[in-house]
Amino acid sequence: MNAAPKHIPVLLDEVFHALAITPGAEIVDGTFGAGGYSQRILAGGANVYAFDRDPQALAIGAELAGRSEGALRLYPARFSSMDSSLADDGIDQVDGVVLDIGVSSMQIDEAERGFSFQKDGPLDMRMGDSGETAAEFVNTADEAEIADVIFRYGEERRSRRIARSIVHSRPIETTAELARIIRKAVGHRDGAPKDPATRSFQAIRIHINRELDELKEGLEAAERILKPGGRLVVVSFHSLEDRIVKQFLRNRSGSDAGGSRHMPQIANDGPAPTFLKPGKAIRPSASEIEKNPRARSSTLRSAIRSEAAAWNVSEVAA
Repeated sequence: MNAAPKHIPVLLDEVFHALAITPGAEIVDGTFGAGGYSQRILAGGANVYAFDRDPQALAIGAELAGRSEGALRLYPARFSSMDSSLADDGIDQVDGVVLDIGVSSMQIDEAERGFSFQKDGPLDMRMGDSGETAAEFVNTADEAEIADVIFRYGEERRSRRIARSIVHSRPIETTAELARIIRKAVGHRDGAPKDPATRSFQAIRIHINRELDELKEGLEAAERILKPGGRLVVVSFHSLEDRIVKQFLRNRSGSDAGGSRHMPQIANDGPAPTFLKPGKAIRPSASEIEKNPRARSSTLRSAIRSEAAAWNVSEVAA
């Protein structure tokens, strides 16, 4: 049996502390990955309901679940389905939810998964084993759609130029091919501090996996399933994700209606806040970044569930 890919969980102590684990607590690990958070939570005496759509992660989890004497249950599903999936097993509320958003180290490090331009492999980028691949997207989407995806999810100002080069270079089958096309399109110089393919690869991956929509739906699912006093803990890795988490917690805690010295207070005639005031954002220490450079861009946000009923999203939107 091959050893599991090396993965160092980010902000592990901080996540454990924010969840306030007690023996017998019921915790959802919405992004099981290599199981770093789940193992720490299990060691604290809690029960874990772990979600992942990656078959490789589920295979790793099966071994851990077998040794957990029933304390770990695995769900081969997106974390946005946590409330409905657990309801099928008679579980209506939990004490905590942790989400580690984005691609895992083991996915990046395996060339055949197609997530990284640093290792040549097939253009896949799927976190699961179904749906459109990155190759199918770049080879069939029109130029305007490719440019929109790269601009929106990669915040890449040269998205139109890159999209034009992608369309003119089709068919494209590998990560190395796509990276070369992007670098040539933007006039990349060897030795530049950041590879220009970074933003475009991020954007295509987010699009293929519906990552931002999944995050929004997952936050709403966590709101529904957390019991009063339950903890929501989210670790994100780039500004698009963190912006969604920050705005969700501000919105659901009523912080947006608080006013400031620049803006008058807004009357809150909507639903009661479902979370208490969020804690301060936590960033990794210098020592953690030294040990695990991938922690550099991470941000942890957390909040405690109030007794208010979960918002009816369709009514609020209306």
